[in-house]
Amino acid sequence: MAQKAFALVLLLAAATAATTATAQIDTPQDFLNLHNEARRGEGVGLTDLVWNTTLEQFAQGFASTRVATCNLLPHSDAAGVLYGENLLAGPPGAVVTAAVAVRMWMDEKKSYDYSTNTCSATCGHYTQVVWRDTTSVGCARVACDNGGFFLTCNYFPPGNLPNQRPY
Repeated sequence: MAQKAFALVLLLAAATAATTATAQIDTPQDFLNLHNEARRGEGVGLTDLVWNTTLEQFAQGFASTRVATCNLLPHSDAAGVLYGENLLAGPPGAVVTAAVAVRMWMDEKKSYDYSTNTCSATCGHYTQVVWRDTTSVGCARVACDNGGFFLTCNYFPPGNLPNQRPY
């Protein structure tokens, strides 16, 4: 696959499945359950992920660096080297749940062609979620100074390795 070891970032419009700012923020178990449901839904025998507090702490530290601007790029220094990484950000007033984030990343499946191991558009978020060798995940979300949000999930071991299929 021509994509780097980490996926591109999505910028969310406020109208895209946003909930109110008072919505309950998801727990680590919510993020984990949604990732595992997505992986099981592929029907290719992927093992469940476990929650990794080291990844969660890394994600929280990185997300905290984005509070002032909600700047999406670049990825963290560890992305593609130590950890895989999926990012999501949204404008003022948008609060996206773990369910929305995982669904958006999984929706990229339509751009992935398994037979050629290529993407017709962005699909690296999808392939990271379902990467066969990934065993753990940790996520964090922060409210940004501009009223938006920044969400990151990190994965170990990382996926999206060159010339390898996700499963």
